[in-house]
Amino acid sequence: MKLIAGLGNVGEKYLFTRHNAGFMAVDKIALDNNIQFKEDKKLKCLLAKFKLGNEDVILIKPTTFMNLSGEAVSAVMNYYKIDIKDVLIIYDDISLDLGRLRFRANGSDGGHNGIKSIIKHLNSKTFNRLKIGIGPQPPIPSEAFVLQNFSKEQMPELKETITKAAEAALFSLKNSIDKVQNKYN
Repeated sequence: MKLIAGLGNVGEKYLFTRHNAGFMAVDKIALDNNIQFKEDKKLKCLLAKFKLGNEDVILIKPTTFMNLSGEAVSAVMNYYKIDIKDVLIIYDDISLDLGRLRFRANGSDGGHNGIKSIIKHLNSKTFNRLKIGIGPQPPIPSEAFVLQNFSKEQMPELKETITKAAEAALFSLKNSIDKVQNKYN
């Protein structure tokens, strides 16, 4: 069983903010696979399941808000007994320009509070990540920038990037991290 967790904030006002790029990517995977998210209060997330070939895949969007994302990720991993090597976290990265993707197999939180929470709850920095570029950041505080909506002019590129991220996430489930990085980084 594989887990893909898209990070973001729940609620209409956050729907198209830069911080919700992870939610957008798992929404695209759900749409492409004709599945719906359902709230699981016990696991603190919106959850959807589907099969990719012979593999069971769980998609989640934590309902804890970004800074507590680790609560939902660890709850789902524990409940379904998912190994950390079978987890992919998709999230926004202000240091990457819009349109860029980057896979990593481990690393620090890079100042991202959602990743900081996941590292804390999993007690590990070694999990697969797909970063979606949302930059460049103008000279404003990052907390304000990530909660801004994408501009109308950025929407075509955002749509293309989210489609590519969804494709990359599914590709990563069947391929080594090296192969994934070579294709998408």
